[in-house]
Amino acid sequence: MPTTLGELADRFDCEIRGDPTVVVDSVGTLSGALPTAISFLANPAYIAQLKTTGAGAVILEERHQESCPVPALVAINPYAVYARVAAFLHPTTVSADPYVHSTASIAADAKVSGSARVSAHAVVGPGAQIGESVVIGEGSVVGANVIIGSKTWLAPRVVLMAGVEIGKRCILHSGVVCGSDGFGFAHDGGLWVKVPQLGGVLIGNDVEIGANTTVDRGTIENTVIEDGVKLDNLVQIGHNVHIGAHTVMAALCGIAGSTTIGRRCMFGGAVVAVGHLKICDDAIFTFHSTILQSVTEPGTYSGALSVDKASRWRRNAARFKTLDSVTRFGQVIRENDTGD
Repeated sequence: MPTTLGELADRFDCEIRGDPTVVVDSVGTLSGALPTAISFLANPAYIAQLKTTGAGAVILEERHQESCPVPALVAINPYAVYARVAAFLHPTTVSADPYVHSTASIAADAKVSGSARVSAHAVVGPGAQIGESVVIGEGSVVGANVIIGSKTWLAPRVVLMAGVEIGKRCILHSGVVCGSDGFGFAHDGGLWVKVPQLGGVLIGNDVEIGANTTVDRGTIENTVIEDGVKLDNLVQIGHNVHIGAHTVMAALCGIAGSTTIGRRCMFGGAVVAVGHLKICDDAIFTFHSTILQSVTEPGTYSGALSVDKASRWRRNAARFKTLDSVTRFGQVIRENDTGD
């Protein structure tokens, strides 16, 4: 969708440095962009590429504009502006035109909006409610009494088990399973007795869930994912977990059952949390961190220790937490040591 730099500035509330009539029709990297593409600089490590870029324009912060040889859009958050510009120049190719494929199976009492699209070999179960402009991808399964809000998109081979509720404008990528049974078993005399999983899954608006991520249904009450949450590929959300609005998790995170996570939290790749914890708003966990206790104060947290016998690991973990105070105490002793 070709557009001028001036039109982009007006649409995305940026300042222009240079010719506003420059036309761009795509996005590209600083090093590889063509003259008809717009690029961005969000990381100062790429400043050398900015100076030699062949892009037609660049989105950047004001402090970097002197290094830019081409017209620029100046923004406080260049990466966020780039995301919106990219979506504008490269609109989704998924068609939401009303359509029900001849091979789709729709229960007689399901309610499917006339503006929805149900693709080949998709299944819509009894009592399901499919909102306006919803897209159900090829081979996806929508179980009994599932509710899907307007403009939500299911990629091919998504599975929503019975009773799942999805909000508006959500994106679920291929392989997502929502509403599978939580890992609930009672130990009895060396045997494992399955605990019925009777709750559901409630997902808010504007949620995106990556490929092959799973969200378990609750044991009695619901598993809840609030508005704006973003889950990467291969994330596991256990039963009765509650994730606050606008929290994000990178790939391979695992959250055990009944943990409550606050709003705007950030989880790096492969972060795991044991069950029944409470994590406050605005907590950040770096790559491969292990969360073993509740977190009550916002901030950045790190830590992962190698596996060991549990009893020794617990003792060492307790000692590890005191190292900082021990080191300070030792330093005081050394400074006051007279050699006597």
